[in-house]
Order: sequence, then structure tokens, then C-alpha cells
Amino acid sequence: MTRVLLADDHAAVRAGLRMLLDSVDDIEVVGEASDGVEAVALARRLLPDVVVMDVRMPRKDGIAAAAELRGVADVLVLTSYGDDANVFDALRAGASGFLLKDADAETLVEAVRVVARGDGLISPAVTRNLIAEFGRARPSYAPIAVDGEGLAALTPRETEVLSLIGEGLSNAEIAAVLGTAETTVKSHVTRLLAKLGLSSRVQAAIFAREQER
Repeated sequence: MTRVLLADDHAAVRAGLRMLLDSVDDIEVVGEASDGVEAVALARRLLPDVVVMDVRMPRKDGIAAAAELRGVADVLVLTSYGDDANVFDALRAGASGFLLKDADAETLVEAVRVVARGDGLISPAVTRNLIAEFGRARPSYAPIAVDGEGLAALTPRETEVLSLIGEGLSNAEIAAVLGTAETTVKSHVTRLLAKLGLSSRVQAAIFAREQER
């Protein structure tokens, strides 16, 4: 069962999300927060698997909250992507993925499942578009910092997996490219994140693309 915390300053949005997610057998909404401060406090107390969080909230926005929730829960950011550039900052802060606010019910449910299992992105197609847009829109931002010793310690296969993550491939797609099991790819991803000192697959994807600049 995937345990979810909802964080949005609009009660109607939270009610709709709860109704949808609670109707799914493998997802349980364990709490709701109306702002970032409450989201961080509830997440630390309830320890959900995923926090579905709006970017723009009072007291503490979703970006700052995502940064504080590293190691506590995976964060799936809700955003109106086309006009909310803050999504880039949220991903840099450690959010595991993002979802357009106009996404349909099936996409939302699958996004929660994807983030919960560690893939960290809604779909490869969205991943590619997001990372490409990141590169165009925020070239002046400081690059994601990684552990230099960890980077040097990556094995050739881990380096290859990192590059494929940067291309927007899912674990299943990487497994197909490398001719190995998906569980093996997951192990490579876990190890390379630890070596680089990164908190999410999304950060790894952005870092990989930044190395190509």
C-alpha cells in the first residue's frame, strides 16, 4: 500500500485528489496539509511514501518544503508547467517528479505509483521534454553539485546508466538497452545516487544533461 500525503492550499483540490486516490486499492491518503509548513510537519510525523504537493502555497512553498523532505518522503510536485518556472527549482531541491495540474485521473494515479517505486518521473516522454526545457530556460543557474569522489568512483556501467537517465529513459527502457534485468538497473541507480550524493532520479537526470553542455 502506498501512503500519500496531500499538500495544497485549496481545500477543493485536496478533496478531489483524496477522492480519486482513496478509490484506488493500492493507495491510501494518510493526511492533508494546507501549506508547506504543515506539509513538512505532517510528513515527518506520518512518514508517507509520497507527498503530492503544490508549488505555490502560503508560509512555505513547495520548493522549500521539498528540500526539507529529503530522506523523509518522495515528493511529486503539482504544477501548471507552462507558466510556473519554479518547477525547475523544485526538482533541483530534490522533488522526485512533477505532474501537470490538468492531468487526468489515470495519469495522476500512475504518477504516484511511479514515484513510489523510485522511477521518479511520470513518463519518459515528459522527462525528455522537461530536461530539454530545463537546459533552455535556466542555463545561468548554478549546476547541481555532486560528490567529486563519488563521480570518480562510478563504474563504467553506472556511468552508462547515468547517461541513459539523462536521456529520459525509464528503468525498463534502460534494461532493454543494456540487455539486463530491470532490478539490476534499479540497483545501479540506487548506487550511483548514493555515490553522487543526489536525492532523486530527477536530479541525476538534470546533472547528466548539464555534463553535456
